Amino acid sequence: MSTFFLLLQRVHDKVHDSTMKLNYSEPKIFTGGVNIGDWSKLSKKNKKEALSKSWYVYYSFRDPITGKLKRQTNIKAGVNLYKDKRSRIHILTQLKESLEYVLSKGFNPYEDNSSLAEFIENLLSPEEDKIKNTPTQKEAPVYLEKKAVQETPILYPINTSFDLALNTKSKVLSGISYQNLKNRIERFKKWLNDEGYNLKEDISIINKKLVIQYLNTVLQATSPRNRNNTRTDISSLFQTLEDNEIIENNFVKKINVLKSVPERNKTYTTTEQKDIFKYLEKHDAVLYLFVQFISYNFLRPVEVCRLKIGDIDLIDKKIYVRAKNKPVKIKIIPDILIKQLPDLSKLNKIDFLFTPNEIGGEWEAKENNKRNYFTKQFKKVKDHFGLGKDYGLYSFRHTFITKLYKEMAKTATPFEVKSKLKLITGHATMDALELYLRDIDAVLPEDYSKLLK
Repeated sequence: MSTFFLLLQRVHDKVHDSTMKLNYSEPKIFTGGVNIGDWSKLSKKNKKEALSKSWYVYYSFRDPITGKLKRQTNIKAGVNLYKDKRSRIHILTQLKESLEYVLSKGFNPYEDNSSLAEFIENLLSPEEDKIKNTPTQKEAPVYLEKKAVQETPILYPINTSFDLALNTKSKVLSGISYQNLKNRIERFKKWLNDEGYNLKEDISIINKKLVIQYLNTVLQATSPRNRNNTRTDISSLFQTLEDNEIIENNFVKKINVLKSVPERNKTYTTTEQKDIFKYLEKHDAVLYLFVQFISYNFLRPVEVCRLKIGDIDLIDKKIYVRAKNKPVKIKIIPDILIKQLPDLSKLNKIDFLFTPNEIGGEWEAKENNKRNYFTKQFKKVKDHFGLGKDYGLYSFRHTFITKLYKEMAKTATPFEVKSKLKLITGHATMDALELYLRDIDAVLPEDYSKLLK
């Protein structure tokens, strides 16, 4: 940064002391021939073209001979070394306001033998400070209309920027999705701090290379899947920053996604499913009903955790589910599940349906913690039957959707089956359902032995 800019920056805080402008036009900023207010609407090509030009502050001063305003030398102060709009406009705005101030204090490029830099030095000296409010005698001043002084754009520290984006995300994401996002961003911040980056520094110090470096550490410590999920969450955060014009563009979305093997729970065999049901019915009634909601209503474990007594309508046989893809969705309750439900009529409608010890009651805990509780309870059941990590609560959903598909396929075409099944499972599109069925291997061919003879 040039010495000239540093001198102007020292008087930046004194800008608003001026009350009138004399014999000069208001300094203005040239931004590559585009309206800076329309920057977000410009194409990448137009932005690049604007940034390829020199940006500067320019002004005019009244020529003592002609009496007309005459354009003075442009002031760049090394600003074009920066290749982004935000840095340039931030510096040039400070230059503009500082120049307005020194002009208002009497600098005259035609009468002063000293340079502008020397004038500033004198202006800032203690002796000059004592007499700075003394009116400068000028001959026949021509007053120009004073315009409002622009506020200096603020810098965006990493901490402040992340907090803003997280606060925005908290308004649009569900509890679990937001918590997962927040946890990953907090780990990213911790890594930045451990690497020696000051979180009070401007957000612009975080670039694509730095994010890739962090993602590589996540990959080495965990898995490609977690690395990809971390990339998605950081990209989501940076997209919010771009939408709020805190950063120029979300470069994270340009980082490649690694190929990873998806993890899913296996389906249970008919024998395994029946044995588990018998065991649960005898040893854990709450977990048994929890599993039946997954099996017969095809709910996800976290959706079961969200259920309240008031969400169960036994008269119309409906259940109101707060799902991940809709605020609330309505599903029917099949008779096979209704027969398993206890009397709910005397329970408080705002209580949760499932708690650790009973059906219906208060339970102050986060959704993730509730889901984890039932997952740990079911692990005890898995250990009893010697089932590995490939099996879990989700396995019941896969098992019963597969069973339903096969039964329906006996009397209907594949398209008819999928059309009916989509209404039952709650998948948003037919493509999503077909992908899910392929993933769980619900659709298998008939025995083709006779074709090999």
